[in-house]
Amino acid sequence: MHVHSKYATVLACLQDPVLPPLDQNCMRFFERVVIDTGFDGMGLGDEAQRVSQALDGKPVMLMGQHGVLVASATVAQAFDDLYYFERACETYVTALMTGQPLRIASACVAQKTARQWTEDYKSFADQHLAELKAILDEEGASYAE
Repeated sequence: MHVHSKYATVLACLQDPVLPPLDQNCMRFFERVVIDTGFDGMGLGDEAQRVSQALDGKPVMLMGQHGVLVASATVAQAFDDLYYFERACETYVTALMTGQPLRIASACVAQKTARQWTEDYKSFADQHLAELKAILDEEGASYAE
């Protein structure tokens, strides 16, 4: 999945686009994001191959001056990662706007939290997407047609 969501794109435009382990959502992506600084236009040529190689086994690519790309084995996991990555970027960008010093977690805490997200909540993404679909079904949405 690839989007130009507001907060991820803001992060992608910063001189230092690293998402620090600021809160549990940010920590979820600790050491799981590759930053692509190879933007050189609209990518109408061999961009797909370059990007897929640059992912290097990580699920999230922050595309410098562009947006975010998420790759996963399932739609549910890709959607969940995309949703929570945008939320993590929103938290970080909002925290930067306060001008106050940030309380960044240690690498040890961030690694533990990331591991908990990926190992202890394995069915979380499926449940998240199922609940969203249930809400849409209840509202009578036509997404499934």
